[in-house]
Amino acid sequence: MLMEQILLCVILAVFGLVMGSFAGATAWRIRARQLVQDKADGEKVDNKEYAQLLPLTKTTTKMDRSRCLHCGHILAWYDLLPLVGWASTKGTCRYCHEKIGWLEPLIELGMASLFVTSYLFWPEALTGPLQIVHFVLWLIAGVLLAILFVYDLKWYLLPNVVVFPLIGVGIVVAAVNILTLGNLGMSLANLIIAVFILSGLYFILWLISKGQWIGFGDVKLGLGLALLLGDWQLAFIALFSANVIGCLFVIPGMLTGKVTRRTRVPFGPLLILGTIIAMLAGPFIQAWYFTSFI
Repeated sequence: MLMEQILLCVILAVFGLVMGSFAGATAWRIRARQLVQDKADGEKVDNKEYAQLLPLTKTTTKMDRSRCLHCGHILAWYDLLPLVGWASTKGTCRYCHEKIGWLEPLIELGMASLFVTSYLFWPEALTGPLQIVHFVLWLIAGVLLAILFVYDLKWYLLPNVVVFPLIGVGIVVAAVNILTLGNLGMSLANLIIAVFILSGLYFILWLISKGQWIGFGDVKLGLGLALLLGDWQLAFIALFSANVIGCLFVIPGMLTGKVTRRTRVPFGPLLILGTIIAMLAGPFIQAWYFTSFI
């Protein structure tokens, strides 16, 4: 039994590395296409970034080919091996020798860690088809969350091309949860409150500030996350965790003067981290709270 679990963890880690590589490449491609669209619409774009990412919008075959962001050289298959390709060249392009950076391997390691941790701390016993489907949907959502995490952290945007599929996965997860629990009325009420906590509150802030305090992308992201969690208590834990994590980064920055009232703080990554904590550690947090205070 233990060997089977170890083998499954290894498989999930490898699969997570591959999906992390996919998530990183997808984020760059979405950004490149967004810049092309913005330029075509007459919006102001960073010309240096536009020129750097433009090769990613070009295709040499029916499928997009990954390219170096510096020289535009099409990458070979061995360049795309998760972690191995990056480590074999010491974090530089094999062709122009420019530094690639740490973003790509960090995404790959992050996804591998998420996949393995999700299995080890999954709150349900993976014994039935609905439970297994729920777990697989969570892993799919994890790939979408990784893309959104990177995109919002780097460009302060949450593209609809990723947010809408996340909401779609969330709807399916919500349906699976309802089928698992078997109580339609209670499940829907629980879900509606969760949506209000993670999306409705942000929608109110968006309305009051007319989009100045928070972007509408965070409202849509909150909807997808609430659907994934499907429980108002987990939604509250996600929101609380997101704010705690935000304070851990913002307060030291304010004390050192690196963060001011005008500094843009992406809410998306905080909400995503809070949701992961709520999903995997939420039941333990709930049990601790009720045992200690009630």
